[in-house]
Formats: sequence, structure tokens, C-alpha cells
Amino acid sequence: MILSIDVTRLARNCSDWYPLLDICGLRGCLIADRDGVYDPGSANGRLLLGLKGTISELELHTIRSRLTAGLLAKAERANALTLPIGLLRDPSGIVVKDPDLAVQERLELVFEMFLKFGAVAKVMRVLNERGLDLPRRDHYGDPRWARATVASVASILKNPAYAGAFVYGRTRMHTPVREGAAKAKARRPIDEWRIVVKDRYPAYIDWPTYEKICATIKDNRAEYMRIKTRGAPRDAELLLHGIAWCGRCGHKMFVRYKGGGQYVCNHLRSNEGLPTCQEMRAARIDKAVADAFLTALAPAELDALSRARRTQLQVDAALRASAERQLERKRYTAALAERQFNRVDPDNRLVAAELERRWEVALTEVRAAEEALVQQASSQPIAQMGLGKDMHGKVIRLAGRLPQIWSDATTTDAQRKALLRCLIDKVVLDRGEHDIASVRIVWRGGAATELAIQRRVNAVTKLARGEEMRDRALTLARAGMYDDQIAAILTSEGHRSPNSESKVLPITVQRIRPPAFR
Repeated sequence: MILSIDVTRLARNCSDWYPLLDICGLRGCLIADRDGVYDPGSANGRLLLGLKGTISELELHTIRSRLTAGLLAKAERANALTLPIGLLRDPSGIVVKDPDLAVQERLELVFEMFLKFGAVAKVMRVLNERGLDLPRRDHYGDPRWARATVASVASILKNPAYAGAFVYGRTRMHTPVREGAAKAKARRPIDEWRIVVKDRYPAYIDWPTYEKICATIKDNRAEYMRIKTRGAPRDAELLLHGIAWCGRCGHKMFVRYKGGGQYVCNHLRSNEGLPTCQEMRAARIDKAVADAFLTALAPAELDALSRARRTQLQVDAALRASAERQLERKRYTAALAERQFNRVDPDNRLVAAELERRWEVALTEVRAAEEALVQQASSQPIAQMGLGKDMHGKVIRLAGRLPQIWSDATTTDAQRKALLRCLIDKVVLDRGEHDIASVRIVWRGGAATELAIQRRVNAVTKLARGEEMRDRALTLARAGMYDDQIAAILTSEGHRSPNSESKVLPITVQRIRPPAFR
């Protein structure tokens, strides 16, 4: 006999409950609880135990649904248990910004720098180069200042609380494909979050800016084929890295620097063992796309330069203000350490020695912050925002300077790529059958531009007008003309050699001319 206070506690799942009843009925084992004794081998006992098992399973789902409903009801009231650094509750329970201005300005600086640089790692490097720490919370929830890392910067940028929103249900449990692997949390897209209560907290940024930041961070992830992102702009020679697509199979094209810069579509080769779809030399393609970009940007060039200058000045001013706040905070820490040292009993040497050490460390940090601030002010002075008439005339004369800035040696490849992506969404490449490659530029907003680019081939027969040029060259050769004369006539008629961009070389005519006419 199996004795229990309540048989429904033996199993909460019918798939576990009925095998137990089968085994007990087969072996003649009785089941007893405080309500009575049941024989699983009899019809009445089996019926009663089956009903109790069904009710127990239903009760479990009822309890779970009630707990979930309570959790969702609490989430709908936007009652967050913990708040990120920079937000706290006053004694009345209302969420307000941290009264520490240094914390507020440092968080605002992080958002402002990301909107300018567009990369989490870049923000982290600039903060560390300037010696600017980030406010964080320790394991006990107390605020502290720590060196910036990629994870800390990303956690600030991706937290919707800084946009004034309470959010619940940003993740879900993901069942892995591999058998035996543990379940893991997977992030939901923003439009699939279960509960979003906007304007709940005082905001550091607005909601559209937050969505723009999240989209940029997602696009910077170099997962080209899984989530179709472009990756962050990097210092590399090829201009269309991350935005080049194959016009034949529709997959992302990769870059290859071995043997010269090339755009290669090897997705089918890597995943299905098929031949490489296509590969194209990058030099002429990059030049044509850059020319189209500069042409499209020319009308708005002056306004773009002015906005870029204002943005740079704002970021420089924010960095300097943040450094001054940090210096003020370290001076306060040094003054506090001095007061603590002066109040200690001189006879208590152990405590006095430790307080003296803390005071010296605080003074060292103050001197380092002062030197960094002076060096920053001397290397990057902040210009005045106002422009006089003479200065305004100089700015007007800047029109047409963008091509020069684009080709300047001080402009990095990452900066060119970032500029290009401001207007261009992707570039679709098709090698073509002959010497004309098709390039389709898809601009932001959906407009498209078609370009035809001549590429080098290794034979006259692979030229689009190769047969026409061959017949024309033979006709001129029969007329008794020399090779250089034939080459000049063919060039004037729009023909070109396989390895030339715009003209026919005499050596090409010599190879076409039959031996009888040489």
C-alpha cells in the first residue's frame, strides 16, 4: 500500500500518474490517502484516481496562470524592482534623476558620443583615452565609478529606462536545436516586447532616439547572413565592405584582399559546395560608387559640413564639461579624505596611516585629472559658435571641398565608409557576361541608381563589342592602314582594348591583324 496525505501530490502530470496506476493495478498495490483506500485494479478505484489526477493537473495550470497574471499585472503598473544608475526613487516612491550632476552629465555624454561616432567600442576608447569613468552599481546597489568597457557602455545605450520607458518581456526562452543542450534566453525585437509603458521615468533621451541607437547597434553586428546586418565601418581599403550584395544569387558578398581587392560571393560554395557565384575587382567599382555619392551629396554639402562642425563642437564641449565634473568630484574626495585624516586621533597610528594613504591617493588622482584637463584644453581648444561676416564668407567658399576632404590622406577608410552609409543602404553587383559590370546603388529611402562599369578582360572576344571591333580592324587593315592609325580610328569610334579603360592600343590591333596584312 502507498500511503499519502493527498494522492494528488504524487504527480502533477497525467503522463506520470497513469503509469503509476498501471503498475499498482498489475501488482495489486493499494493507494490510500486521508479520504480513503483505492484499488487501482478495480474500475471504481481507477475512475476515482483518474479524476483526482486530472483535477491535480488542472490545478497546477491554474496556479501557474494566476502567478503569471499577477506578474503581468505588476508589470503593467510599471513597478520595477531595480533602477539603473542615474535613476532613483525619492522618499515618496517617485522616480527622479540622480541629483549628482556628474552622473547625469556622464550618461548624457555617452548617448551624445554614440550618436556622433556610431560604435560602442569607439565610445569606450574615447572615454578611456580622456580618463573619464562611468557610473555603475556594485553588487549591493551602491553607486561607484569604474573604467569604461564595451559591456558597460552597451548596457547604458540599450536600457529603455533612460528613454523614460518601463519595459517587461524583452527576452524569451529559446529551445536549442541540438538535443541535450540547455535552454537559453533570446532577445525579442522591440515590436514584440510584451509590455512597454512610455513616459514612466524622467528621460535622458527620447524614444525615437533610443530606437535609432538600438538599430545602429544591431546593424553594427557582423552577422551578415543570419540577421542581414552591415557591420561597423572599419579601417580597410575596400569601400563597400558590409553593403555589397550579389546580383545573381542575392547573398552578401565578402571582401578578399589576397591578390588585390575583390568582392567575392562564395556563399553557395561555403554552404552547398557549388562553384563561386562571382568575383569582381574592387578598384573601379569603389571609384564609381564614390563618384555617385559625392555627386548626390554636392547640393547639401555645405549644410552637412556645418552640421558636422556643430556636432563636433558640442561633443568637445560635453567632453570638457564631463572632465571638469570629474575633477570636481575628485577634489571633493580629496577634501573629504583630508578632513577624515585631521579628525583622527594621532595616537591611533594604524587608522591614521590608512587615512593618510587614502588622502595621498586622492591627491594623486586630482593632479592627474588636472594635467589631463590642461592637456585636453591645449590640444583641442573649443572654437566659438558664432561666425562673423568674414568667417561666414570663408564658410561659403568651402562649397566643393568635400571631394578634396574625401581624398585627403588624413581621412580614414572607416570615416569614408561611415559617410557612404549615411546615404547608401546597399550596392548590388553583377559581373555580367562581357566587360560591362552592372552596379545598382540602393539609396536610403528606396531610390536606386544604375551604373555600368567597364572592367578589364583578358581577350577581345570577351568585350561586349569585340566582334564589331575585330571586323572593323580587319577592314581597315585590308585598306593598308598602319596599326597606330587603326587604333586611333577604333578609339574615336568608342572601342577599347581588353586591358585599357578608354582607348585601343596598337598591340591589340597587331594581334587582331592576320599575318597576311602585317
